[in-house]
Amino acid sequence: MEATNAAALPAISAAAVRRAREEAGRTRRPLVEVLQEQLDLRSDQLVRQLAGGFRYRAVDWSELSAAAPAFDCLPYAEAARRECVAVRFAEHRLRLVFSNPYDAELLAWAEARLPGGVEYCVAHRLDILAWLAKQEESMRAMDQGLPDAAPEAPSREAVEDLSLQTISESESPVVRLVNSTLHDALKSRASDIHFEATGVGLAIKYRVDGVLALVKGLNSPELSEQVLSRIKVMAELDIAERRIPQDGRFKAMSKGREIDFRVSVMPSIHGEDAVVRILDKRYLADRVQGLRLDHLGFAGSIIGQLRQLAAEPYGMLLATGPTGSGKTTTLYAVISEINQGMDKIITIEDPVEYQLPGVLQIPVNEKKGLTFARGLRSILRHDPDRIMVGEIRDPDTAEIAVQSALTGHLVYTTVHANNVFDVIGRMLHMKIDPYSFVSALNGVLAQRLVRQNCPHCAAPHQPDPALIAGSRIADADLPAFGFMRGMGCGACRGAGYMGRKAIGELLVLNDDLRELIVSRAPARVFKETAVACGTRFLREAALDMVRAGETTLEEVNRVTFVA
Repeated sequence: MEATNAAALPAISAAAVRRAREEAGRTRRPLVEVLQEQLDLRSDQLVRQLAGGFRYRAVDWSELSAAAPAFDCLPYAEAARRECVAVRFAEHRLRLVFSNPYDAELLAWAEARLPGGVEYCVAHRLDILAWLAKQEESMRAMDQGLPDAAPEAPSREAVEDLSLQTISESESPVVRLVNSTLHDALKSRASDIHFEATGVGLAIKYRVDGVLALVKGLNSPELSEQVLSRIKVMAELDIAERRIPQDGRFKAMSKGREIDFRVSVMPSIHGEDAVVRILDKRYLADRVQGLRLDHLGFAGSIIGQLRQLAAEPYGMLLATGPTGSGKTTTLYAVISEINQGMDKIITIEDPVEYQLPGVLQIPVNEKKGLTFARGLRSILRHDPDRIMVGEIRDPDTAEIAVQSALTGHLVYTTVHANNVFDVIGRMLHMKIDPYSFVSALNGVLAQRLVRQNCPHCAAPHQPDPALIAGSRIADADLPAFGFMRGMGCGACRGAGYMGRKAIGELLVLNDDLRELIVSRAPARVFKETAVACGTRFLREAALDMVRAGETTLEEVNRVTFVA
């Protein structure tokens, strides 16, 4: 084997490998992952060390992403199972890329399976997995051409299996297309899948970290209609009805766990659109178990005040923000912290997305007459101490929630509004008595979720001067900003962002603010008084993240208003 670009680097010691093997055996984690953690190496450093010790070639994400797959030598299913890939670079030389050069079984298999002259390369495990996910599009039915004839309407199974094996074994191209789309969405950590009808076919998009990204387009109206029909069949909807909205749900299995999918179908000028919401209950349950406010990303001052509001004997704590801003997760964190078994805690939600131990959770069922208002009336006869109302949507629910807070219960609830000040107007617009409302209200939290820079590829970055000026950042304040930006890598799939963090705007009610609400003081006066009482706006919390290098100005401007 010829010397490579990493040959000059020292090899990792045998003792370090032995310790890593022992740890990997105990924890069942990949050996290279344990090595990187124990040796405290960056991803690129680990790859160069591993490649240098064996005189292999080191490959980074940019080089790997430019390579062409050699599925004729190593099929996709085999590559995914062994976490290695066969590729051809510009010079058309066949190379086998893997992450663990200590895997003797893999190397022996490669020598027997692949043709002679193959060059061995080392890449980071996350880069290999990301490359496989990117190349998986070649396995989809949508890339294999249109079906020769319209398939028969697929029969609905009790629970779909979204494994690669069952997808590849399916005889229907449409079933393979839909199931592979669901499978890819789960791997991409998507929260929703959008099937959008266009004039020439269908656009398929994933919502990852709150942002839509186009993953594939279909240029066949016939195939697009078959895809929508398949989704309707899975959700037990009427495939013949195309003029009115429809809602449904179905279940599927992935890696041994059951996943719920909620479906919304809407007519459009080009046909029908469908949105599939992914509800991975086991993942959500793992998040909720031990969930605390510290894990959400709020500033320390807000966390302390939230805990104080959550521990009050009675009153109301409102959380507000747009759909998908994490309001429910915040309330779950609050409940998880105060749930010590001494209080009767009851929630009414639409739907109950994941379970809380020791909490009575009631799902809304409007078809059977169980609305938020009716359920809340029944809850009050069930001797609760603390109540969570999933959302206040109408005056009846608002009135009952306020009366519950005034009669010795602590009520946690959400309302759709843009900030803590709009919530006041929204509640008063529902004809709630101002005196009762301000007596019941303890505090209002407005929040957003901001994407964080990828920790693997974030680097110092100087934003465009026009962007800085448009963000209303004064020149005198610039030295306080540590601008960083994710450059895009395998770990973040080229997005530059990985994960999201909550920012908040908390208004704690006092006598001065209550008087201003009752007297319907001008918004300017109300805001000035709130700031004097310690309220910090969402924009300030977002800019704090930019100062710390945790996100970018573009992301902050996308999520919050420029003051």
